[in-house]
Amino acid sequence: MTIAQNPLSVEVTLPREDVALVRVEGYLDVDTATEFQHHLANQLHHGRRHFVLDVSEVPFMDSSGMNIILRIYQETRRSGGSVHILSPTPPVQRVLDLTGVSITVPVSGSFEDALALIDGQERAEAED
Repeated sequence: MTIAQNPLSVEVTLPREDVALVRVEGYLDVDTATEFQHHLANQLHHGRRHFVLDVSEVPFMDSSGMNIILRIYQETRRSGGSVHILSPTPPVQRVLDLTGVSITVPVSGSFEDALALIDGQERAEAED
């Protein structure tokens, strides 16, 4: 299938100054990964430290999408930030589990759960 048949939609909202909620809809694969990467890089450029990636409307993700998630994870960790995956579909969860990404990058069932993990991380850093 081509990108025209399965366009990627990416919507970014800012629930807090340092948190980007990135809603992704469509196939996250070699044809659409660059667009996804541009959205994340733009948010990094604007100082976002924490990313919540809502992939609840992603029916398919290949290694291109997974690699972008790992890259943004590495970038945010350098600045004390984090990445959280929100509500993956079963096929996406399977890719995350088979590759071990779900062990490294937290997976949450709700935005509130992801935000609680972010707040807990920030409290722990403040105590150090």
